[in-house]
Amino acid sequence: MRKFLFYIVAVILMFSGRSFGQEDMVELLDKEDAIALMLENNFSVQIARNNVNIAENNAGILNSGYLPTLFGLAGGNYDNTTSTTDFNGALDNQGNPRPDITIEDAETRALNASINLDYTLFDGLGRLYNYKSLKEQYQLSELQARQTIEETAVQLLVVYYDVARLKENVAVLETALEISKEREVRAQYQFDYGQVRKLDLLNARVDVNTDSINLLNARQQLLNAKRDLNLLLNRDLETTFRVDTTVTFVNELELESYVASVEENNVRLLQAEKNLEITDYTLKRNRGLLLPTVGLSGSYGWNRSENPASAFFPGTIRTSASLNVGLNLRWNLFDGGNAYTTIRNSKIAIENQELVKSQFQQEVYRDLANAKGDYDNALYIYGLQEQNVLTNKDNFERSREQLKLGQISSLEFRQAQINLLNAQTTRNAAKYNAKAAEARLLQLVGQLLNVPF
Repeated sequence: MRKFLFYIVAVILMFSGRSFGQEDMVELLDKEDAIALMLENNFSVQIARNNVNIAENNAGILNSGYLPTLFGLAGGNYDNTTSTTDFNGALDNQGNPRPDITIEDAETRALNASINLDYTLFDGLGRLYNYKSLKEQYQLSELQARQTIEETAVQLLVVYYDVARLKENVAVLETALEISKEREVRAQYQFDYGQVRKLDLLNARVDVNTDSINLLNARQQLLNAKRDLNLLLNRDLETTFRVDTTVTFVNELELESYVASVEENNVRLLQAEKNLEITDYTLKRNRGLLLPTVGLSGSYGWNRSENPASAFFPGTIRTSASLNVGLNLRWNLFDGGNAYTTIRNSKIAIENQELVKSQFQQEVYRDLANAKGDYDNALYIYGLQEQNVLTNKDNFERSREQLKLGQISSLEFRQAQINLLNAQTTRNAAKYNAKAAEARLLQLVGQLLNVPF
């Protein structure tokens, strides 16, 4: 029996060592690599970048209205006519009735081609402010893309930290299972020699089964979380990887400096400021409706016509070329009041945008205060849980020695083991909750992508 139990323990340790070796061989996906893959592959990020490209195209010189329009025109006509001319009894020079004249299949051809130029010399400065507005909208699209990237990065880090937490939980549960198996082997050995009751052996086996089930559930949760992370990285959901469980927190002084500069870096406030500038350009552009527009036009044309002979004239061919240049001015002295209404509405839109900016400022400072409080609270809880783990670990080691000496029951030992297990998993959750809170705080102060994790 002792040899058999020794064999079981050896097999368990062999497989544990094999799985540990396989885990080391799996590719390590650290946080920086995960963010790099997210920036390259994530669907939301790719869509945001395409929107930036569209805004960049719109802000180019080809969409500014400063370039002239040049277009060509060409046309052709063909006519085939059969005609009869009746002189209605008229007499010729000899006094005889003039005969009818019939012309069959008389063909008329006309060809024309021209190249035309239109250019606006002055349009009340509307074109200028529209071009500046497009430039601001391009910068706004970059800020919107940055917001998408930051939100996706926070989501990625939360999932990454969840994977790390579950990985550490699996390690804790594996250790707990090994301890329970060792206890089962010892209980079997003691039962064989009549040192313990059958109940102690059965309790040890029940604890092994319980720890095995807990470990299986934790491993399944870890696999599910890894699929969630692979989904955010837009790669094969079954891709295997390891995560880095090393955790470092941003220096408190550095974090305070980030908080102090939130207005210069928060993406929502920057967008509000950019929208205010765009609305101001819209007002300036609409004021141009009260000014005249001056346009230049020009064309160069070529025409050719071939006319058949008629009853009175011979056939002719006419070719011509022409150059035309014109300057025109248009000034809407009164358009029914539409321009004045548009200008008034633009002024109101600026007031609304200033109110939106003020609202965003209040919301950002509220979110910042909440995020800073959550982060400080999470750090404090993490420190308490670290101390709790040390206390429970010391209690567990003492309980293990007392169990070997027969000074406590197996139930008391199991309670000490459960207390340590709960303390370790709670500590893991507190650690990564603090990191997730830190990520949200860094997003609010606009430093999420500038701080190493």
